[in-house]
Amino acid sequence: MTASDCTPLLYPSITPCYVYYPAHSSSSSSSPPNAHIFNLIYCFIPPKVLVIENRGSKQIYTMGRHRIAMVSDFFFPGFGGVEVHIYNVALCLMRRGHKVIIITRAYGDRVGIRYYTNGLKVYYLPMLAAKLPPGSVTLPTWLGAFPLLRTIFIREDINVVHGHQTTSNLCHEAMFHAGTMSIKTCFTDHSLFGFADAASININKVLVWSLRTVDQVICVSNTSRENTVLRARIAPQRASVIPNATDTSVFTPPDDLKYKSWASKIDKEGLTIVVITRLVYRKGADLFVDVIPEICRRHPEIKWVIGGDGPRRSQLEQMIERHSLMDRVKMLGALKHSDVKSVLNQGQIFLNCSLTEAFCIALIEAASCGLLCVSTKVGGVPEVLPPPMLLLADADPSSIVDALEKAITDVPYHSPWTLHDNCKEFYSWDWVAERTERVYDRIMEMPLLSLYERLMNYASVGPLFGLVCWILCSLDWILYMLMEYWIPRETIDIAPDFPMSSYLRNKEKIMKNSG
Repeated sequence: MTASDCTPLLYPSITPCYVYYPAHSSSSSSSPPNAHIFNLIYCFIPPKVLVIENRGSKQIYTMGRHRIAMVSDFFFPGFGGVEVHIYNVALCLMRRGHKVIIITRAYGDRVGIRYYTNGLKVYYLPMLAAKLPPGSVTLPTWLGAFPLLRTIFIREDINVVHGHQTTSNLCHEAMFHAGTMSIKTCFTDHSLFGFADAASININKVLVWSLRTVDQVICVSNTSRENTVLRARIAPQRASVIPNATDTSVFTPPDDLKYKSWASKIDKEGLTIVVITRLVYRKGADLFVDVIPEICRRHPEIKWVIGGDGPRRSQLEQMIERHSLMDRVKMLGALKHSDVKSVLNQGQIFLNCSLTEAFCIALIEAASCGLLCVSTKVGGVPEVLPPPMLLLADADPSSIVDALEKAITDVPYHSPWTLHDNCKEFYSWDWVAERTERVYDRIMEMPLLSLYERLMNYASVGPLFGLVCWILCSLDWILYMLMEYWIPRETIDIAPDFPMSSYLRNKEKIMKNSG
């Protein structure tokens, strides 16, 4: 594959450099090393210093240090791929010299400002939340959250607002208000949505409004990029592909299996299949009800470990009782992310039955722990791992059972540490952070939109919905002008930055003293 075979994700006038993205593609003599498991995408290295022309005035900006606010309803102590992504990318960006804060909703009594590992600052906003299938999200406030968000953006001297996840109301509102404040915006889409059902139509309308003036969109897979471009009706050039990753230094196979295959453990303890997922319809929980009894019938020695909770848990418990599998299927309930590795280390095969998936981090974590993965062939899943490490099946019980049969036959010949080393070569959060940084650099090159340009962009959404968006944008600007008059930004204290460089130099001494 050559550069001419790829569709540019960004501006074709800039010379691209190769970036490897895990996926399936045919190899060729001109391909780079390991190209049989990589697609090539475009990535651009911007200049170090910019002089931006903005409505007649010049703005000088030095590349290399951004002040980023990542905003989403989904963050720790919640559990999921979005939470893991935000946390790890934020830490890596901080190590690269950027300032990063997280803005999310309150979780129970967790309200206010909290500090995480390495000085990561998190704002838990006291906002009402509704419990929905994707998880609890804040109720729309339209203009109500603007005063609080404005204060945070000014206090932390933010120059990039990065929203995460389509179903997060807080994310969309923060990007909308940031645009009014002339702050650069970026959005990462972590999920796939349809076009026909009522819920998808509604969320797609919100996405069209939200991304109309966002500077750049990041998607976690090529499939997700195509889906987002169609749903949000944006130009493909505004969407980049940066996959998820995992911390391979944390997710490792058992130490006693170095230089050994799984056969040595299977012969002693038997074979265990692990499932870690939210037990909801979208994650294929209904398929487990048919797959687990059939595999247990064919292989009396196989055991199951299921981690996760959700509304479909009762169906699984009824299935276990109906087929008398209490001794062979262990239900662990909801897991902390710190417990995932120990659960994965109990098995040799990992099963994912999602009905829709933009990118499955759980598959990478399982592969990093040396498990052979079996998954439904949906969304961006085929791009996650190459065929020797991932067996694909259709989203029906018989096809999944057939794929599991092949995995049961093949897994004794796999070396868990070889699978781990392959995964370590493919994925790194530092890799993700580096490319996210390049996206930030690129959006800083773009001129700021004037109020007139923003209004015209919103008006183009549609005759009725466009008018609503136009009115909202106008009211938002009026409220912003009133706040600038009544609460001038000069009266808002600037928060001191966390001394990251000093912390990293003295980290071992600090940990020793605190221990």
